Amino acid sequence: MSMKKRLFMIFGPIFAAALLMLAVFLSPLWSGFNYVKPKVAENAAASLSPQVLKGQLIKRNALENGYVPFFGSSEWSRFDPFHPAVLAAKYHRDYRPFLLGARGSQSLTHFFVMQSINPQLKNKKAVFFISPQWFTPAGEDPNAFSYYYSTLQTTSWIEHENGSKMDRYAAYRLLEMPSGSSDKVIAGALARIAAGLKPTSSQMFYVDVRNRILLNEDQIFSRYRIPFNNEETIAKNGRLLPAQYNFAKLDRLAGQIGAKKTSSNQFGISNVFWKHRLKPHFKQLKGFQTKMSFLKSPEYSDFELVLNQFADDHTKVLFIIPPVNAKWQKYTGLSTKMLNQFDQKITEQLKSQGFNHIDDLSHDGNQPYFMNDTIHPGWRGWLKMDQSIRPFLTKSVPAPHYRIDDYYYSKEWQNENGSESNLDY
Repeated sequence: MSMKKRLFMIFGPIFAAALLMLAVFLSPLWSGFNYVKPKVAENAAASLSPQVLKGQLIKRNALENGYVPFFGSSEWSRFDPFHPAVLAAKYHRDYRPFLLGARGSQSLTHFFVMQSINPQLKNKKAVFFISPQWFTPAGEDPNAFSYYYSTLQTTSWIEHENGSKMDRYAAYRLLEMPSGSSDKVIAGALARIAAGLKPTSSQMFYVDVRNRILLNEDQIFSRYRIPFNNEETIAKNGRLLPAQYNFAKLDRLAGQIGAKKTSSNQFGISNVFWKHRLKPHFKQLKGFQTKMSFLKSPEYSDFELVLNQFADDHTKVLFIIPPVNAKWQKYTGLSTKMLNQFDQKITEQLKSQGFNHIDDLSHDGNQPYFMNDTIHPGWRGWLKMDQSIRPFLTKSVPAPHYRIDDYYYSKEWQNENGSESNLDY
């Protein structure tokens, strides 16, 4: 047998298989296979899985079938009987939260997540949890952003960008992250978008092909790779609740459970969090937040990307501004004046642009059993939040009238100190 034939017998099947796989992943036929089993969507909605956050098929399918996007970060992992997902399931509400976000996810991550569900956001409703801790001088951690980064979402966005201020700023911010430069062709397209230019035809050809491959990969594999399942946690917590919704009874129960769960410390912090995260370092943490500020941060402009996208999609959004644990705040020296200025600054950014549905809980951090730990809501905090979430999602809400102001993309706004004065819009 000749050397050529031997080589062909060795490498021919490999080459043929590679061509076949390429044909499969480039085929437009997969776009028609959009069915997702209800149980898969149910598991994904509370999974807090990075794979779900990065993908498209499951999120789109769920949001078209009664689920509502709840954007946020690590607070969604604090499951207890009063968590939004538990209340919605227990009392058979006509919406179910689809929890989007986990530890480290911030506005820039959420902007790109939105690119995978824009059709499902148009003229619909959403809930967005704003964490003050996002607004640090450094902004979103590049490593955390990379962990949640999705090339599929980026290519989908590039295919539809139109040179707006939002698109130019998004490209600029993505290039500041290691993920934005991980693919040289996409990085080149981003550089042109950031400069106000259209990507070249060769760059767009590459983006389109890459997007088709990633879409087909998501269609084929996303149904089978949800590593986390919190449905039993939700069901277990739901069994602790009374059969009928009654706020007064639930509030008493929240206080009783909160008292048991925070019995080991004077700060109203859950026993588990206290034991494993704070108690070993308790003395060293006194006064450590004295100089911390949430007033100057690139996060304000990243947050504007989210607002801009909501405005383009005409999405009706309830924004939740949480408190911090007041007792812990006093112990660590975190400034009350600074927190009030943050509240005013973020409220100005919202209201001045027509985002008027705001559940401002920033002054409730001293309420007993309102917080699960130092910064995350718990028991009575979730329950109070529900007093805004349920009517917003179950009743008619007038069409919004948004007016996006590009000033909020500026360095001046990022570095504005804010004011404690009352704002009137």
